[in-house]
Amino acid sequence: MDNSSQRNILRVSPEWETPKLAGEITSALAGDGPTLGFGQITSSYAPSDIAVVIGTSGTTGDPKEVALTAQAITSSAKSSNKFLGANHGDTWSLLLPLTHIAAVNVFVRALQLGTVPLDLRNIEGDYPDADFTAIVPTQLFRALNGESRLLKHLQNADKVLIGGASLSQGLRRQAEAAGIKTVSTYGMTETCGGCVYEGQAISDVEYEVKNGRVRLKGKVLATTYLNAPWSLENGWFETSDLGEIVDNKLIVLGRADDVIVSGGENISLGAIENSLAIAFPQLQAAAFSSNDPQWGQSLRLAVVGKVSDEEILLHLEKDLGSIAKPKSIHRLSSLPLRGIGKIDREALAREINRE
Repeated sequence: MDNSSQRNILRVSPEWETPKLAGEITSALAGDGPTLGFGQITSSYAPSDIAVVIGTSGTTGDPKEVALTAQAITSSAKSSNKFLGANHGDTWSLLLPLTHIAAVNVFVRALQLGTVPLDLRNIEGDYPDADFTAIVPTQLFRALNGESRLLKHLQNADKVLIGGASLSQGLRRQAEAAGIKTVSTYGMTETCGGCVYEGQAISDVEYEVKNGRVRLKGKVLATTYLNAPWSLENGWFETSDLGEIVDNKLIVLGRADDVIVSGGENISLGAIENSLAIAFPQLQAAAFSSNDPQWGQSLRLAVVGKVSDEEILLHLEKDLGSIAKPKSIHRLSSLPLRGIGKIDREALAREINRE
């Protein structure tokens, strides 16, 4: 194969120090260095215009290598800083692993401001202050439930982006009551991460809902997958998420495949989780299903927290009806995640089936 028109992919180690990574990202974006590969990457080469490749399993578990140009990444970073009102010299803190687009975004946003991120992934002792940071809901939950050093860091930031998974209204209210200035974001690796903030598209991004599905368009879109078919419809990328537009804001309702059928009744796993998050913000809950010879699929629930089974069952029945009462509730020390913030329902089902 002729690779003369392609760039070598340099796989990024999670152990790289901040100055090294900042230099490599700068070179990759300028086009005078290799393409950088983050996460699980098997390809050795990328098209010459690709600056970054991100390995992601998304929520389906199918591994994809998402190819992003320098234009897409810098457009995302500039639009994000503009939305937040960030100025030259402002600082970002890095609290996310170097295997995901969210961490790459933190670096590029900081570089756009003439700074380098404060690497706080493995910090010991007190956290230094930063103007902006980005986290997932699980980190926010932990900050509000015992991780006092992280809580202080978030309270002192001008804005805290929260993405990677849905931010429940209950958790958000708890964060705002604690003085954290949250910004809920929506996006995916294929859109250079978050591209809709607080239901509003950032610059150079458009959204629409067609046949119930959220679709996205703009400069932030990936160019291709290196290891799978890629297609757009007139420039639109169709997501697997359901949504609606209310008062000119995008409302994401959950994934299209987060509905199970039990005894002939449709049950929304996301609706159950959202209901519990609002009623019990101190509880982490994940709804999932297991095969059942009688019902087809049985609703199960995994929780982290001290709310009793009786309280959970009574609330779900009152809020969503008897159909929302799980067949079993499983107590865990933590919920398995796919990527940096999404619940791994398949892993939960496998774990419970082994019991």
